[in-house]
Amino acid sequence: MAKNCVWESRADGRSGYDMRKVSFQRGFSCYAEGSCLVSFGKTKVLCTASVEEKVPPFLRGSDRGWVTAEYSLLPRSTSTRVPRDISRGKLNGRSSEIQRLVGRSLRAAVDMESLGERTIWIDCDVLQADGGTRSAAVTGGFVALVDALRHLWRIGKLKSIPLRSYVAAVSVGKISGKLLTDLCYDEDSRAEVDMNVVMDGLGRLIEIQGTGEKDTFSRDEMNGMLDLAFRSVEELIVLQERALEMDGEEMEAIASS
Repeated sequence: MAKNCVWESRADGRSGYDMRKVSFQRGFSCYAEGSCLVSFGKTKVLCTASVEEKVPPFLRGSDRGWVTAEYSLLPRSTSTRVPRDISRGKLNGRSSEIQRLVGRSLRAAVDMESLGERTIWIDCDVLQADGGTRSAAVTGGFVALVDALRHLWRIGKLKSIPLRSYVAAVSVGKISGKLLTDLCYDEDSRAEVDMNVVMDGLGRLIEIQGTGEKDTFSRDEMNGMLDLAFRSVEELIVLQERALEMDGEEMEAIASS
């Protein structure tokens, strides 16, 4: 990717290649089997993983598990108050689309047969939104999911930790013809092209959501944005690994799954 295709300096001092500061605070909730407060800069999402000893009707008797997600913006997570979905009597389209993305992404991380007939719910509540909330939800939701799987293994409900791969996501885009990664809200609102990329720990793509919001984009520009996404997801997975602090016994339990 040519250097002149990427922003050399952004409003917050980052280059086009740079992520915002990312952090994971595990165990944020004392009740959930797994939980994580994830921060992408000013964007903060509380992700919890809750285990239910049952599966949806279409999986009953299949000996397979399920991972699903819900997503919501808290009322004052943005510059103006967002009404709760319950006050409207239905889930809004954006929340529905994002929670389906999170569910699809995290199902790619788990061996459903080894999970057995149980469901893990990933609830993603946006406490503060400054762009990239769906990427943060996927990335932090993965950390909460892994802790829930570790919990099930530790208490003897799983013979191994049924983790297939790490999973993380990032937003990339184009502004004034320049490419950049991990868009904050101001950048996202001005972007000609906005793309969300979900990948696993082996560099394989799980999902790409790319939209020409205000302009078209070329094949070369798409490849450039994917290059940025690959680089950023690699960084995110290193941070996930550090946050999760797997010991040797847990690594063996994953390998035996």
